[in-house]
Amino acid sequence: MTRKKSSLHLVDTSNQEKSSKCKVLMTDMRQDIKPLTFNQAAFFDLYDKQETAILLHGAAGTGKTYIALYKALSEVLQKDTEFHKVVIVRSAVPSREIGHLPGGADEKTEVYQLPYHDICADLFNHVQPFQRLMEQKSVEFMITSFVRGLTLDNAIVIVDECQNMNDMELNSIMTRVGSNSKIIFCGDFRQTDLYRRTDTSGLHKFMKIVDMMPSFKSVEFTMDDIVRSDIVKEYLIARMEYEERTAA
Repeated sequence: MTRKKSSLHLVDTSNQEKSSKCKVLMTDMRQDIKPLTFNQAAFFDLYDKQETAILLHGAAGTGKTYIALYKALSEVLQKDTEFHKVVIVRSAVPSREIGHLPGGADEKTEVYQLPYHDICADLFNHVQPFQRLMEQKSVEFMITSFVRGLTLDNAIVIVDECQNMNDMELNSIMTRVGSNSKIIFCGDFRQTDLYRRTDTSGLHKFMKIVDMMPSFKSVEFTMDDIVRSDIVKEYLIARMEYEERTAA
């Protein structure tokens, strides 16, 4: 995504204490964020066509989470939006259940929120935007351990790192989607952190199921879509070539 910083700064960042109390608005978002690759553009097109269920899967470093969160926040922060919030869902890997960790729900999940702090810091002309978005209820973050029993109405749900979810977690999340909501899954089955034979990734099965659903759209990201850095792209291509040679 090309990023052209807006010349308009509604928040005085020279006074961090004062700025941190300001509500994050659509006008705080940096302008002209455009897709950099063919498949990023394919996602933008699907989202703009008001598709309600999208799976973004494939190579690491292709910006799947970045563009999903950007488009979701762009819609939630509109004045006339019908969506109340963006809900980000992740799995607690490797601990899976995090009840034993100290603190409340926010403290337990803080480490899993770090990528979204970074994305929002890049997206907004604002001090601590992710924290502010959570405080104003525009963003909600949860671990799969807390999903059961919920109904997610009027929300844009981003299920991130879904390769780290087992079949039951993916099933639980999918059945939480309520009325007037969208859901976007982001993941790469080649990167799963699940290591126990009894706790395997459910992404392969999930992909086969949603392929049978006319309302679900999928975009597969390839090595050509890697935008994180040249060295990441070079490494992943070399790794793929090595695995192909050793498998032969």
